[in-house]
Amino acid sequence: MSNVTHAVPTAHFHDDRHQHPQDWQRLASYLRGQGLSFDSDTPPRQFAAGFGNFNYLIRVDGQWAVLRRPPPGPIPPGANDMARESLILSRLPKAYPLAPRTLHYCEDSHVLGARFFIMEYRAGLSIGGQLPEAVQQSWHGEAPVGEYLGTLLIRLLADLHAIPPEQVGLDSLGKPDGFIRRTLDGWTQRARLAWENDLPMELVQVIEWLEQRIPADQRHCFIHNDFKLDNVLLRETDLSPVAVIDWDMGTRGAPLYDLAVLLSYWTERGDPPCMHALGQMPTAGNGFPSREQAAAHYQSLTGVSLTSLHFFRVLALLRSAVVFQQIHRRRSRDEKESGTIPDFEQLARELSSFTLEVTRGRYY
Repeated sequence: MSNVTHAVPTAHFHDDRHQHPQDWQRLASYLRGQGLSFDSDTPPRQFAAGFGNFNYLIRVDGQWAVLRRPPPGPIPPGANDMARESLILSRLPKAYPLAPRTLHYCEDSHVLGARFFIMEYRAGLSIGGQLPEAVQQSWHGEAPVGEYLGTLLIRLLADLHAIPPEQVGLDSLGKPDGFIRRTLDGWTQRARLAWENDLPMELVQVIEWLEQRIPADQRHCFIHNDFKLDNVLLRETDLSPVAVIDWDMGTRGAPLYDLAVLLSYWTERGDPPCMHALGQMPTAGNGFPSREQAAAHYQSLTGVSLTSLHFFRVLALLRSAVVFQQIHRRRSRDEKESGTIPDFEQLARELSSFTLEVTRGRYY
């Protein structure tokens, strides 16, 4: 092992009090058996981002890398799939260089308590619900920074959807036939589990609306399944993209669903408080295009008809409501005595009401 202390890259990390510890000595022993060298002299740091998987900055074979594993406890069906993500990142970078490469996958859950994988580290800025002041002050592009970022997101999504899955060996991933029906059934079932079969009345109406409007299967492509701004890492100097991350739900499916998931995070100034409370993307100001403008730009780049986008918008918003209810249940178990649980349950209910309003055409 090296005795050199390496400077930790600039990033947002949990402090020691909030970091979820791992058995790093066991990891070092396991990696030695795989012919890899874990640098235990450089303390691993946990990235402070997201509600799902845990990500740690480590050094392996003298290089910075990221160890990625699911959170402890029960995992919702279809989520936090390390095997799927490591497979995608072992193949997709050949055609989509923004996807970081898999360096190693471990299916033995005894090493760290869950399956995990290690991928290459890409240094970049992740922008969440607030546009950093430094970004606003340093931006010198011809268009407003939000217009640039919004257009960039749509272009990167369109570029991904243009890649034939068979070109990168992902043509056996997922089951595109029946994707729409299965997706609706899946989120309906997760909703019932998350609310313990006591669904908000608004969500019952939303599900009934969707059941009556299921479109026919469409052209399928490889989809990210959770594409949004903070999953695109940007070069701090010019905001050019350096990586797209969080591929654990990637599959083959309807491209409009991928677009609709992105738009489910896309808050507008006139949205109700629950959409602003999401805090996912700073799209309510800063010159970002509207959801409708973003969708029109996607259509212009891909030629995909937006005829059924309304259905997918509602389906993606149903998903958002369910996800926040799932987070509420998980954090209620983990932090019952801490007094620090955000009111995700209320947010999930308000998102259910907003989704019903979208079915009625009151918001794009």
